Amino acid sequence: MTLKLTIGHLYPDLLDLYSDRGNVMILEKRARWRGIEVDVVRVDAADAVDLRSCDVVVMGGGMDREQSLVARDLQVRRTNVEQAVASGTVVLAICGGYQLLGEYFETGSGERIPGIGVLDVYTVAGERRMVGNVMAECDLDGQTETVFGYENHSGRTYLRPGTEPWMRVVRGDGNNGGDGTEGARKGRVFGTYLHGPLLAKNPRLADWLIRLALERQGVQERLDGLGDRWEEAAREHLARRMAELDGMESPHVGTGKK
Repeated sequence: MTLKLTIGHLYPDLLDLYSDRGNVMILEKRARWRGIEVDVVRVDAADAVDLRSCDVVVMGGGMDREQSLVARDLQVRRTNVEQAVASGTVVLAICGGYQLLGEYFETGSGERIPGIGVLDVYTVAGERRMVGNVMAECDLDGQTETVFGYENHSGRTYLRPGTEPWMRVVRGDGNNGGDGTEGARKGRVFGTYLHGPLLAKNPRLADWLIRLALERQGVQERLDGLGDRWEEAAREHLARRMAELDGMESPHVGTGKK
């Protein structure tokens, strides 16, 4: 049986801060390298695309102007996004995309840009911009995975009671620089502030999302490894470099830990 993965790339012309489209490329390449057919569907503002046809939906980050344009279009798509989520579609949203999946973003002037409430979070503008490399940890099927990324945001995102953070910050600011959380998740919806692109720096995370997307089709088999020797060497270098800057011992980030 030939497997096929459909990836919906939302607003690629508006939400591509720090080359976030690289996340789509990584998902596509790592699926194709395993013999999985991939169809990438571009979804621009006002495009009539039923997101339930997508196994994965990816949104990047953007500046305030672009984010406002996307917010208006997302309100129109709100019901369809909810339908896709209910059907098991995996959603990955970065930075501005993450904020728009929440309840609202409140600007420094007090204006509230509405989100679509898929994630139970809200964001308010802060005075200090949170910029730099981030090391965080998340759970992947019972194993603790070290995740690397780059953040650049002034918005501070807060999770409503009962909302699950996607990661815990080891180094960096994460959601708000105060509570140690990074991102949020609800079912198969994942929001994060980590650029990089995120999935280029974290191949096991990319494979995990691919596997979740295939499970939507009833495919339960684990993915074959791809021999990510160079990727792991780069991750070890990142860990050492960040530890040196902080004057701390470098953690091992090879294969995760229980």
